Amino acid sequence: MNERRDGAAEDDSEPHCGPSSRANRVDVLLTRTAVGDEQAFAGVYDALAPQVMGLAYRVLRDQAQSEEVTQDVMVEVWRNANRFRPERGSARNWVLTLAHRRAVDRVRSVAAGRARELRVGARDRNRPFDTVVEEVEGREEHRVVFRCLAGLAKHLRLPLVLAYYEGLTYAEVADALAAPAGTVKSRMRQGLRHLRECLETGS
Repeated sequence: MNERRDGAAEDDSEPHCGPSSRANRVDVLLTRTAVGDEQAFAGVYDALAPQVMGLAYRVLRDQAQSEEVTQDVMVEVWRNANRFRPERGSARNWVLTLAHRRAVDRVRSVAAGRARELRVGARDRNRPFDTVVEEVEGREEHRVVFRCLAGLAKHLRLPLVLAYYEGLTYAEVADALAAPAGTVKSRMRQGLRHLRECLETGS
């Protein structure tokens, strides 16, 4: 047994391991998951499911949908763990990439389900996004809209998603994001400007 020298830990299993050690441990667990190790998967789940949940909620702002996305992602991790390549990045980054993709897909699904409501009700609501709704409705390539939204910085994208897809007012968006109304208005105007530029170029 190795003795401690200069305050060094006796072994790597002691509780005061750094972030790098924890990340390496999750990488190893995910590699073992790929060969069907259920205990290893339980370790991956405990380590990363809360982070997946947090990311999903930041995109969706809906607890129930975020929980569903988290479960879907972790099932995908279990089924496709053999696709993880440690040499290309950490297990955490790989799983969170899956999570972001799932969350964005959920936003698109919700948007498609509410497109009819927007078309019927947008002209009858005196909301600050009426002009934007009409502009977007006039475009047939909805995929371009989704791509443009996904390309925005998160702090610009979330207010637009809430206002456009959820039909919230400035005040309601500010309340949902726990941010000052003035800040939300500024971000929405900036996001709209970038969105219009993206829609005009179609890329």
